Amino acid sequence: MTALSRLRAGELAGAQRLDLSAGLTEFPREIFDLADSLEVLNLSGNALSSLPSDLHRLHRLQVLFCSDNQFTELPEAVGQCGRLEMVGFKANRIEQVPASALPPALRWLILTDNRIDALPAALGQRTRLQKLMLAGNRLQALPESMAACGALELLRISANRFEALPGWLPSLPRLSWLAFAGNPFDEAAESKAMDAQPTPAIDWHRLSLKHKLGEGASGVIHEADWLQPDGRHRPVAVKLFKGAVTSDGWPHSEMAACIAAGTHPGLIPVLGRVENHPASSAGLVLERVDSSFGNLAGPPSLQSCTRDVYADDARWSPDTALRMARGIASAVARLHARGILHGDLYGHNILWNGQGDCLLGDFGAASFLPRDDAVQSQALQRLEARAYGCLLEELLDRCAPADAATQALLAGIRSRCLDDDPSARPLFAEIVAALAAQ
Repeated sequence: MTALSRLRAGELAGAQRLDLSAGLTEFPREIFDLADSLEVLNLSGNALSSLPSDLHRLHRLQVLFCSDNQFTELPEAVGQCGRLEMVGFKANRIEQVPASALPPALRWLILTDNRIDALPAALGQRTRLQKLMLAGNRLQALPESMAACGALELLRISANRFEALPGWLPSLPRLSWLAFAGNPFDEAAESKAMDAQPTPAIDWHRLSLKHKLGEGASGVIHEADWLQPDGRHRPVAVKLFKGAVTSDGWPHSEMAACIAAGTHPGLIPVLGRVENHPASSAGLVLERVDSSFGNLAGPPSLQSCTRDVYADDARWSPDTALRMARGIASAVARLHARGILHGDLYGHNILWNGQGDCLLGDFGAASFLPRDDAVQSQALQRLEARAYGCLLEELLDRCAPADAATQALLAGIRSRCLDDDPSARPLFAEIVAALAAQ
């Protein structure tokens, strides 16, 4: 029995979450029977182009997903929902975003992969906004009013039409995770970085794919064997990119950043690019990571919004925390020195082996720093320092009591990285030096 059938039969009374994907062309009015309980409504994967004007009757609604539908405008009815915090309309045909469509309590807005060329100034009045995902649109600018978005922590504006970053952007006090690759102003830097780091081509027919190791927004990673000239099989991992714009931007930008990063103990080595794929899919051949490594954390939840979710039993010693802090800082310093902003410095993008050895991965949100503007480049690097401060905070929260020196060192760096004045934050070369002194 489908969820829609159960809804119409009255079997979902009291439900707090409802997921309906059934080729819907109209909003089922039976949803209003759940008005006193429904908090999360997922209508993604239908053929909807409008929502009812009385949507606000769902007075407990906090999360609304309407991705992969046929909306051409963000419905004004959305803006009338007083408790609505998270709104997702990815992969529609949206061209217009009326000011009246923005709910007053908005914290998380996803408009990825649409046709939007302008946003309303009212977005700057949503003072609770923490997460804004706009990759894959036609934007050339952001409203100047957004300089007042002091709570904004994550911003995705990759794969748009920006000729320059907004000048006020690096001054936002809490911005930590920024992606802007795939815009006209970043294309030259991306091409130059690729040219500076030649990568061997690996023939698809010499790769034998096995089981899937993982899948992200931009592609699928497989365990594989690579046939060597002497007949041996080298164990590797192969990431095949999906080709479409993701929540972070274009897969080719991720591929360029992975290659340009070069080698470092805290990064997964890139061995080559896949060529001669039968479907012409782009791909990278990566060093196989030892099976002792696993994700440090899980991605943010609907509740945590911008912060990772750790296992309840996640704990480590002070020495392990210090080792992780050093390894990740060193890897990020390497990226910055190579002109790369990671853009997604999170625990869920870090692999670790339980002993403190770490590998920083997932370059889907990576962008290239402006080589000809040292002031802007350093300002962007200091945004990433805040992300590192959040990571240190999470490491310290799950760390056994440390000796006074270690505690003071990590807490001091954390505080500096989380400073609300971005210009007061340290660059990663300074962070690495401070950690090495302990």
